[in-house]
Parts: sequence; structure tokens; C-alpha cells
Amino acid sequence: MKRLIETALLDWKNRKNKMPLLVYGARQVGKTTTIVAFGKAHYTNTVTFNFESNAQLAAIFDKDLNPLRIISELEILSGKSIHKKNTLLFFDEIQACPNALTSLKYFCEQAHGYHVIAAGSLLGVVLNRKRTKTKEKNGYADDAGSVSFPVGKVEILTMYPMTFEEFLFSVNSALMDAIQKGYEKNIPLSEPLHEKALDFYRDYLYVGGMPKAVAEYADRCDEDYIRIRQNEILSLYSSDMAKYTTQSEQIKTAAIYDSIPSQLAKENKKFQYSMIGSHARATSYEIGMSWLKLAGLVIISTKAREGKMPLAYYADNLSYKIYMSDIGLLNAKSNTPKNLVLSDRVSAEAKGAMTENYVAQELAANGHTIYYWESSGKAEIDFVIQLGDNAVPIEVKSSDNVRAKSLKQFIGKYSPTYSIRVSTRNFGFENKIKSVPLYAVFCIR
Repeated sequence: MKRLIETALLDWKNRKNKMPLLVYGARQVGKTTTIVAFGKAHYTNTVTFNFESNAQLAAIFDKDLNPLRIISELEILSGKSIHKKNTLLFFDEIQACPNALTSLKYFCEQAHGYHVIAAGSLLGVVLNRKRTKTKEKNGYADDAGSVSFPVGKVEILTMYPMTFEEFLFSVNSALMDAIQKGYEKNIPLSEPLHEKALDFYRDYLYVGGMPKAVAEYADRCDEDYIRIRQNEILSLYSSDMAKYTTQSEQIKTAAIYDSIPSQLAKENKKFQYSMIGSHARATSYEIGMSWLKLAGLVIISTKAREGKMPLAYYADNLSYKIYMSDIGLLNAKSNTPKNLVLSDRVSAEAKGAMTENYVAQELAANGHTIYYWESSGKAEIDFVIQLGDNAVPIEVKSSDNVRAKSLKQFIGKYSPTYSIRVSTRNFGFENKIKSVPLYAVFCIR
């Protein structure tokens, strides 16, 4: 399956004076598969070391962090030669060996010419753990110790679940050019193509972008097997919560994660701890929320007090919405059957939640920092993003009903260069409002 990050990987490979590359991303988004495939396609050989499955590897990094010695011992261990330029050295699940992470600094400084990529599913979690090992009645919290991050000595990429664009590459790539052209020139697609693209979009709402679920869809399109794969991933996430948090933190982290569907179904989608429990307070759940963000399991949209540039100056960090990192996992967690996802029989609240989560996922994967805006609780813009030197409001509709009083208020107050309305309607541009079909959100770059 084609992944868009492959272009960034190739740019890195061809860049002179490159630094080691560190790839972030939640579990199961396809980091290992993509990097290994990239290595096979662009290098003479790829040598992979997984620190999670082979704990003995850590001993090689205990003596010192001399990269030439490390490479020599890794060659002996693997039985493969590691050459400059034509070998990809891949450190997988590097968070399991803090010294290996630190060693990337010395690979940068002392091993010019070697191509090194490191990846980890819980890198953010491990790097931000400051406390010492804690024993609880029913378990331990793993201690990452004092991890020395190679600041300024690595390049960083973040990998997300497959976007709708990548999904289309896997199932019907011929639609891509037509969608891109329609977005750029505001030219409506023919009605048959428009309806076909909407059908794929609705399928994506159920399947989501986790590669194993997409593979099931592409291979046999069996909704039961797709849901099995999604539930396996959710179980894996639950196991990570148990492994990398204390017992009390695990309970709170899981409570936040489990509450997302109901949080998004509210009219006011601002995250409210009171929905977790009557006595729940933000201060006691901070670690859980931070864990979910660092593990890449949620997307945060912060309230912007004003629709002015730059948006970060007006961020209200005490008010935010949270979305799940994958729309398919959202529907799996809420146990929403495929026939409801694809039909109009699903409730308006659930349909709105799905649609908004999908748009948040697409915008985040395109590198946007997302905000929302509201006016005295009477008007709300689902998303506001920076495009060039413009603050662009994005109104999201789950159907073709495009009445938007909130958008009119935002336009009247801030006079944006243009606005975006996302819905099931075709491409168009009228009154400085750009109409973007739901299947074309990936074009907003």
C-alpha cells in the first residue's frame, strides 16, 4: 500500500549532510512495514534491529556510544555488512533502549555517510516520563530513567494512519487526479464520479486508516474481519496503557479514551471531565491526557479566542476538543455497525461526530495545527487553520445542508480572504466560500 511518507523518506535519503531520522507514530500505523519496504526499494540492503523483541541488543549500547564500534558489533550479530550510502540501518522500537536513542547524536557527529532511521511507537511517552520506578499494589510503572534526547542531531517525521488519499490509492487511484483538479480549479466532478467518491468516503468512515483494516477491505471487503482487526488494535492500545502507566493512571487514561464518542456527540464538543465522573477534575487526569497525546492516540483541537493571525497567539489551552486518531477506531470503540455508518439511520449526533473526527484526522495528517472558534457560546466554527498568511475557517457539514450562521458571523467579524465549507456537495466557489466535498479534505494543504 502506497504511503505518502515515502516521498519524505526519499527526500531525506537524497539530502546531503543528513542527520539520523526519527519516525514517530502510534502503534499499527505502518511505520515498520513502510520503512522496511523503503529500504528494500532504495538500498542494496536493509539491516533491522528491533529493541522490543530482542532485549539483548541493549548490551551493545551499554559500553559506550561510539558509533563505529556499535556498527561493528551489529554486523557480527546480524551477519550482514553495514556500508555507508547503500545500507539502511533501521532501529525499530528504539524507545525500549534509551542508550540507542542517545547514540543517534554520535551517529550524527561521528558516522557521516551512514543512513540511519529509528522508529518507535511510544517514543513520546518514554521521553516524557520523569519519575522514578513506582511500585503499586497491583503492578509497576516502567521507568525510562533519564533519557538523553539527541536534540538538534536528528530529523523527525510523524506517521499517521492512512489518510483518505492513501486509502484511495489502495482501492481506486484513478479518482485522485479528478479530485485534485476539482479542488484546485473549483470544477465540479461529474455526478457519477462525485457519487462514487462519496461511496468510498463512506466506506472509509467504517474502515478508517489503520493498514491492517485497509488490507482487509482491499482483500475481501468483509466488515466482520475489518472490525476484528480494529478491535485487536484497540486491545493493543489498552495493553500499552497498562504497561506504561501506574494502575491509577491506567484507569484515568482509559476513562478519557473511552469517553471520546460521547464527548463528540454533544452539541458543545468541548472536552468535559465531568462526563467521565461527577468528581473528575482536569488536574487529576492531566497525566492520562498527556499519555494519549504522546502515544499518538488522540488529536487535540484548541480553542482560538480570535480568528486572527497568528492563531497560536490566541490559543485558549484550557478549552479544547479531542478526537481519536483514526475514524475507523472511533466507530469500533462505539460499536457502530457498518450499515449504520453507511446509511442515514445513524443519529444526527453520531453522524456529526464521525464527520468532524474524520476532518480533524485529515487536517492533522496534512500537518495543520487545528483550532476551533466560538462566540459567546452562540456560534462555533468547527476548525480554523493557518494557510499561508491567512486564518481560514472550515465549516463541516455531514450532509448537503449548508446553512451556516456561525460561518457568517466569523466572516462578518474577521473578513477572512476566503472560507471553506466541507459537505457532501460538489466543488464550487461562491461569495468567497470554497465548497469542498468530504472526500477532498486531503487536498487542504
